[in-house]
Amino acid sequence: MRNGALIVAMWFVFAPLAANAAEPAVTITPDVVYGHKDGLAMTFDVFTPTQNAKGVGVLFMVSGGWYSGWQPPEQAQAFYKPVTDAGYTAFAVRHGSSPKYGIPDAVSDVRRAVRFIRLHASDYGIDPNRIGVYGMSAGGHLSLMLGTGSDEGKADDADPVLRVSDRVQAVVAFVAPTDLTIMVHSAPNHLPAYDGFPALALDMDGAKTHSPLLLVSNDDAPTLLLAGAKDDLVPIDHSRHIRDALDKEKVAVKLVEFPNAGHGFGPEDGLAAFKEMLAWFDTHLAAK
Repeated sequence: MRNGALIVAMWFVFAPLAANAAEPAVTITPDVVYGHKDGLAMTFDVFTPTQNAKGVGVLFMVSGGWYSGWQPPEQAQAFYKPVTDAGYTAFAVRHGSSPKYGIPDAVSDVRRAVRFIRLHASDYGIDPNRIGVYGMSAGGHLSLMLGTGSDEGKADDADPVLRVSDRVQAVVAFVAPTDLTIMVHSAPNHLPAYDGFPALALDMDGAKTHSPLLLVSNDDAPTLLLAGAKDDLVPIDHSRHIRDALDKEKVAVKLVEFPNAGHGFGPEDGLAAFKEMLAWFDTHLAAK
């Protein structure tokens, strides 16, 4: 779950495709500031297709192990190529990173990012009512938090961003933790590997508050789950359990299991997973 590990694995699925193709028609808007804390700016990059744009925003949670890093967007562009080639405007959203900031901070940050993007949707040429989100590992957890625990904003807040809804209309979560109560350091039987993630030094109340599995309700966003059956870091039961919970609430949900995949996907599974993701977004973010 450490920042970049799974993302890098997926990068190598798509970088060769980008290298062998003509330069995609994309406009990059780097380092858009969506908020501040502790004197620091919180930012995202925007990758806007200049041809066949759907007018739909898809947010990627730049997070692994709840670490969130920066790289030049020109270098990251290949990773977003499948999304922008499909006509979606991609947003690479960064949050306050572990170890300085914890999971509650990351969740609060990405919620603000959704509100900010919705408030400024016309600036990005997207429909404020058609926003999707996806992420891998910790980024998948944050995506699911947006899909389950969101709200309509506070109409009387002094901050105009906080008056806006942080709801999303479609979620795709790769190998995502869904129940932090069995992962945090205070959980008696947590996997020893979790001791290496400072963000999981969370008390049990915090774990419950930030577990998507425990936030499921009938107004949640349609959710696609992509998971490896051989994942020994985030076992596939995380995805199976939230699938069952969403299904019980009659929320549109689909779990695609990859029998030979672990916490990272190889090229064949990666391509299949991204095809599933784009099909999900096409279905649930289509114009009404």
